[in-house]
Amino acid sequence: MSIKIALAGNPNSGKTTLFNHLTGSSQYVGNWPGVTVEKKEGRLHSFDNAVISDLPGIYSLSPYSLEEVVTRDYLLNGRPDVILNIVDASNLERNLYLTTQLMETGIPMVIALNMMDVVEKKGDHLDIETLSAYLGCPVIATSAVKGKGAGEAAKCALKQSKFRPPTPIKFSPALEEALSEIQSLALKYIKDQRLLRWYAIKLFERDKNVQNQLRLPEQIKAMIEHIIKICEAVMGDSSESIVIGERYAYIEKVVNKSLRKNPRHSSLTGKIDKIATNRFLAFPVFAAVIFTVYFISVSTVGTYLTDWTTDIFFGKWVSGAAKTILENTGAAQWLVNLITEGIIGGVGAVLGFVPQMALLFLLLSFLEDCGYMARVAFIMDRVFRSFGLSGKSFIPILVASGCGVPGIMASRTIEDENKRKMTIMVTTFIPCGAKLPLIALISGAVFPEGSWWVAPSIYFLGILMIFLSALILSKTRLFKGDATPFVIELPDYHLPSPKVLFLQAWKRIRAFIVKAGTVIFIASGVIWFLGNFSFNLDLSRENSILSHFGHILSPLFSPLGFGDWRAAVSAVAGLAAKENIVSTLNILLNAEDAGAEFAEAVSKVFNPVSGYSYAVFNILCAPCVAAIGAIHREMGSLKWTLIATGYQTLLAYSVSFVIYQIGRVVVLGATFNIFTFLAIAVALLILWLIIKPAENQTPAHIKRPAKNAS
Repeated sequence: MSIKIALAGNPNSGKTTLFNHLTGSSQYVGNWPGVTVEKKEGRLHSFDNAVISDLPGIYSLSPYSLEEVVTRDYLLNGRPDVILNIVDASNLERNLYLTTQLMETGIPMVIALNMMDVVEKKGDHLDIETLSAYLGCPVIATSAVKGKGAGEAAKCALKQSKFRPPTPIKFSPALEEALSEIQSLALKYIKDQRLLRWYAIKLFERDKNVQNQLRLPEQIKAMIEHIIKICEAVMGDSSESIVIGERYAYIEKVVNKSLRKNPRHSSLTGKIDKIATNRFLAFPVFAAVIFTVYFISVSTVGTYLTDWTTDIFFGKWVSGAAKTILENTGAAQWLVNLITEGIIGGVGAVLGFVPQMALLFLLLSFLEDCGYMARVAFIMDRVFRSFGLSGKSFIPILVASGCGVPGIMASRTIEDENKRKMTIMVTTFIPCGAKLPLIALISGAVFPEGSWWVAPSIYFLGILMIFLSALILSKTRLFKGDATPFVIELPDYHLPSPKVLFLQAWKRIRAFIVKAGTVIFIASGVIWFLGNFSFNLDLSRENSILSHFGHILSPLFSPLGFGDWRAAVSAVAGLAAKENIVSTLNILLNAEDAGAEFAEAVSKVFNPVSGYSYAVFNILCAPCVAAIGAIHREMGSLKWTLIATGYQTLLAYSVSFVIYQIGRVVVLGATFNIFTFLAIAVALLILWLIIKPAENQTPAHIKRPAKNAS
């Protein structure tokens, strides 16, 4: 019979790294039954009879999130033989909160004390034996990154599975008396007596999930509520706050006895956070950081690298060599054009932006790994909540800056179903890596003299649309919901490993390159064919299949400023993959190279206002097919998928319409027409949707009459 080991711990405690080290290639991934939370299991190295389950990273066993519900249900109902609790030694107080709850599950436990190197680097001393004595279970020092101690911890867990579980911590007399009375009342309703104390604590905390599960009679519920109210009156706090306070009081005692901190250690993190998380300075600092990242990666250094890649590498070397080889072998001219203009030109137009993307991903990876992005999530929580989103919505949006698909999937961590759906709908408004080539193209080709502000402004416009959309959607009855707790780790600032940074950047850019080598490669050839051959298969660009299709579409996009059929077709091609927008434009504009000539051709199709409108529409409209598929998987409904993509496209059209129609008057000096007035009306409608009261919400100055009022 297999021994079941449950791997439990806080997020970022090194749990998954330890799991990978212990299981290697024997792991398998799926979803927990009934939910979209990822399930990982694997067999322990050299122990075929031991199965390790990597439980979702959580901070407590309170039922706030899907992760916490999944972990709690597995520990209570799956009943593993032993818990391997991963504890971050550098954040002992925070990590031990979960440990005190795991001690109440009646399951044997071993603690893997991770990140001891960080403790030693600070000059602190942690007495492992004292810690083990207070917690009543073995404590093994490990290093998840280096793999040290992992095998020892696993072997200890196998042995510990045969011993008694740790004794739960004792609370103050008043609370213990209340728990004892609750246990006696609920005794016959609890099947597993090992969980008697755990259930008593949860009933004291008024845990609704536990109340529903036990199906207590109303009389018993009333008696328990009476006991709780007496304890609350005696201890002067709410029941849940009482338990939290008691846990942290015990944790403080344990930490004071086992950890001796270096008094000379000055916290650089604390000094930086006085500015980075300051109530007044946090947002200006964030804006300055993001502006600098895009200024470096898109407008300056990245531009020079991209110009060389497109003009020299693809424009002269690759395309020139291919053309020479094909002509020397006597290939037909249409085949030469297909390969040089279609495939190399289309793929090259996309891959030419790899240097910019690599630089952007490298800078974003640095911000994530050094600890700054966790602070951004913290300071953004206040903003997100005021706009109707969960504080955890920042994480999917941050992930979506690389790719929309994992960003949409990251919404699983949001507990509230309405806020989760709302986050899915707005996440792809943030420019992802696939949209960067378009931003860079419009910035460089249409704004040659003042391109430094274009990329950052589009990025911040995407953020603005997230907030405004959330504000509009949250006021509808469909998306109303209660606020949920927001918990996130704020790690110490540190310099990331260069190797890790480059690996993370490569992981992101590799997916882009693979897509360019497959989807874009095929699409470029197909688009070149459709853009150069007529329905009769005659070689004719003016009468091509795409030109007919484009001329049907162009009136739809004319009010947005890009009525040119080539621009219309490329926008639609972006549904397959957003990279297709640039490659399609390159093919249809018939540029000899993907560099200077392509940029010049683009500048003839767009003026500054229409170019900006074109970029905004493609940034905000329905995402690529892969992202739409992710939306469908996460929403679990075709109806909701259509609602999400329909809203995204409608918003994109409306915003681009307003930008172009008002911009052509203000910037280009054009005269007012019916579209200008219509654009003003649309802008006023959006403003009204933003400021109008929520549905079924009574204004503060109006009182509802009493039910029996005459």
